[in-house]
Amino acid sequence: MLITYFPVVVSLFTIAFVFFLIAKINKAPVAKGKALAITEAIKEGAISYLKRQYKTVSMVAAVLFFILLVVMGWKIAFGFLIGAILSGVSGFIGMLVSTQTNTRVAKAAERGMDFALDLSFKGGLVTGLMVVSLGLLAVSGYYFLTGIEGLVALGFGASLISVFARVGGGIYTKAADVGADLVGKVEKGIPEDDPRNPGVIADQVGDNVGDCAGMAADIFETYSVSMVATMILGALLFPKSIEFILLPLFLGSISVLTSIIGSFFVKLGKSKSIMGSMYKGLAVSVVLSAVAFYFLIAKMMAGQEVLANNYYFSTLIGLVIAVGMFIITEYYTSKKYGPVRSIAKASETGHGTNIIRGLGLGMQSTAFPVLLIAAGTIISFQLAGIYGVALAVVSMLSISGIVVGVDAYGPITDNAGGIAEMSGMPPEIRKITDALDAVGNTTKAVTKGYAIASAGLAALVLFAAYSQEVINLSGSLGAANFFLADPKVIAGLLIGGLLPYLFASFLMGAVGKTAGKVVEEVRRQFREIKGLMEGTAKPEYGKCVDIVTKAAIKEMMIPALIPVVAPILVGYLLGVEALGGLLIGATVTGLFVGISMTTGGAAWDNAKKYIEEGNLGGKGSFAHQAAVTGDTVGDPYKDTAGPAINPMIKVLNIVALLIVAFLV
Repeated sequence: MLITYFPVVVSLFTIAFVFFLIAKINKAPVAKGKALAITEAIKEGAISYLKRQYKTVSMVAAVLFFILLVVMGWKIAFGFLIGAILSGVSGFIGMLVSTQTNTRVAKAAERGMDFALDLSFKGGLVTGLMVVSLGLLAVSGYYFLTGIEGLVALGFGASLISVFARVGGGIYTKAADVGADLVGKVEKGIPEDDPRNPGVIADQVGDNVGDCAGMAADIFETYSVSMVATMILGALLFPKSIEFILLPLFLGSISVLTSIIGSFFVKLGKSKSIMGSMYKGLAVSVVLSAVAFYFLIAKMMAGQEVLANNYYFSTLIGLVIAVGMFIITEYYTSKKYGPVRSIAKASETGHGTNIIRGLGLGMQSTAFPVLLIAAGTIISFQLAGIYGVALAVVSMLSISGIVVGVDAYGPITDNAGGIAEMSGMPPEIRKITDALDAVGNTTKAVTKGYAIASAGLAALVLFAAYSQEVINLSGSLGAANFFLADPKVIAGLLIGGLLPYLFASFLMGAVGKTAGKVVEEVRRQFREIKGLMEGTAKPEYGKCVDIVTKAAIKEMMIPALIPVVAPILVGYLLGVEALGGLLIGATVTGLFVGISMTTGGAAWDNAKKYIEEGNLGGKGSFAHQAAVTGDTVGDPYKDTAGPAINPMIKVLNIVALLIVAFLV
């Protein structure tokens, strides 16, 4: 039936709509003169970095492609290749549009907040819709061409590239940011994005390669992998009913369309609330999806053993978790609420108390999300078994189009503010870009909370698929019982629990080491270039860009390969029981480490911004100096280590699913 290909049609329509948005963005006026030169420098640096990153990653991917081709056949190998290529493409397009939009947003601010918001959100929406449309097209297209067999490899390809993008981009962006801030703000007392700072262009480039390209690749793989895991689970549990394989694709298709409709509602209302306008668009998308899901599931799942309403309520659970994560994360990271203000207050008594309060808040911020996920998992399981849990995950991720749009809006406004500052635009322009950027910090934090929660749930679904595959291959229901009395399961749990900590430690160390090199270079230029501090000489921006580019490429290799190598070693040395334990351990600790890092880091950042608005002594005060230190620690927490744990725990599960046939 033609309706079966509905997901492919929706994907192609959405891609066409994305190019329509790009055309509208390109028609917007560009800031001229110095602003344009700065934009070109940012764009050149971002493209240069991504080219080097993808060149390095492509060598790893090529080796894995040939191994998969020889060992597992062409369906697996080409599935891997498609997932890897499209993950990279989604990140590259997101970055490219971001660097085209930032200077236009700075120019649009001359006409007022409404115009600047509209343009910056359109730029973010391009990334969001491109990510979900490519993900939907890849999964549905490859399934219709080859069947279910090659889909797990497609997810592996997407996840592997995502890990590299998150790790490399995260090291780049935060090493540049920390290095520039430590010398510029703390030592020299000059504003953020001051053109005299030699590290400032590298910092602006980092916003694009980390927050745009990295986030796009991350959500692309989370979205794709969740679809794949649910389809595989459906095929394993209900081999005679194709509806269980197709349902995730149709749910995703509907939400892509509702995301497009919801995007038209992102406009400033009478309250002039920027965050409110974002939530308005999200709310419309969620409500429309909830309504449309009912009719879809009633039609597709009629006559099944479990009532269609049970499947429908499982999808509602996913939407509730998504909304709940937005509310919880905003509470812990917005300047309006107590948690962020408590960090700002702690800054009055020094650097140490700021760090202590920030660490404590990051730990505390895990409680409500984990309880929400636990409740959602239990309820959806009671409704429709493990497939109900999988549907909740697909439903949660189905609105990724508009969610990523809200996230990718952040680095665009951040860059726009930096361009306005560096090019000497009037203060009223900077006031508008600062207001947009302040909301961007919260939207980035909120979407990172959404991403890590969805990653944890997706990992649970992948683990269920792994367990079911073990049962099917062994022919024994008891083969997937991972008892705590089994020492191999205990060993697997401990090793899995260790991995997120080990992984994060590599990334934090890489940022610290690279930031130290940036600090030395920025200090050297201030010391040796006459007239730099006075503004009569030009910094050598390219030196800092080169330092962080080389370091990020070098430092990303070992941590990115940990989730590939670890399950293979544990599986072959200790067996399927230990590997099952590893997957559970990594998912549990990964969820806690990811949430505490992303939320705690964002709270540190906004505590600094709260003080910079004139509270508790304002800029230059003792409290501000302590808050800058907290933000310096929080930067690699929220933008490097924390977000990279999302793809890391999913790669572990996908590799386990790929190799399980060789272990049973």
